[in-house]
Amino acid sequence: MPGTIAFVGLGAMGAEMADTLVSKQWRVVGYDIRREAIDRLVKNGGHAAASAAEAAKDAEALVLMVVNADQAENILFKGGALDALPAGGTVVLMATCAPGRVEDIAKRVEASGRKFVDAPVSGGVPRAKDGSLTIMASAPPTTFDATRPLLEAMGSNLHYLGPKPGQGAAMKMVNQLLGGINLAAAGEALAFAERMGIDAKAAKDVLLGAAAQSWMLQVRGPRMVAYDGVVASATEIFVVLDAAHALRMGLPLAAAAHQQFLAAASIGLGNEDDSQVIEVYRTLGGKPKT
Repeated sequence: MPGTIAFVGLGAMGAEMADTLVSKQWRVVGYDIRREAIDRLVKNGGHAAASAAEAAKDAEALVLMVVNADQAENILFKGGALDALPAGGTVVLMATCAPGRVEDIAKRVEASGRKFVDAPVSGGVPRAKDGSLTIMASAPPTTFDATRPLLEAMGSNLHYLGPKPGQGAAMKMVNQLLGGINLAAAGEALAFAERMGIDAKAAKDVLLGAAAQSWMLQVRGPRMVAYDGVVASATEIFVVLDAAHALRMGLPLAAAAHQQFLAAASIGLGNEDDSQVIEVYRTLGGKPKT
């Protein structure tokens, strides 16, 4: 019988991941700063906690599906969640973080007598909902093996990248680089179609059946055409260049895409879905041709 899991971060993807665990008979104790997110988990069979530390008490693993490394550190070290987690428990960091930050967090967690798994994810809300996420994990082999059932419950596409925390985060950076470039290009293409007087939905449908089709266009394209307010991944989450700077490696295409995400944030779209990068191109293009 699966054990108790503390789950902190019940956002768009986190909520679906926690619900998936509940559906597979895990006992999930959840916490989020938004009360409505906790209430949803309880409605779906999970349990509520008043804080991350309370959630971690008596849990065999603490899953962190938060926005970034800063939030993870605050929860673990300032919020008391690490101290509340039983000795020998496991911290599973699933947020998108720079590899160096993950290494630092792992060292502090392991020094406390707990275990650590670096396990960022990809696949968006639909795959979080059906448990088919891609999970890029790194941890000592024995820790990974012990955590495998939990990870497989959330992601059917589980990859082991190696024994060193940060390797999973590094692979996520590679995935984010290609995905971010693809996403920015999709926004540019649809905005270009609009500027030439082509209906954006029609352009999207054509492209999805042509050589230019992509997963990003398929999943984000509908929200580029008609934004429904769903935030699968926020515009400001693109952090590839932090890792590239540390490696002293130039990434010209990623840098060009990054500028568009920064521009989106500068016009107030930083917390909106990353599909809204298309608004930058719409602004640059002016009014469509008539």
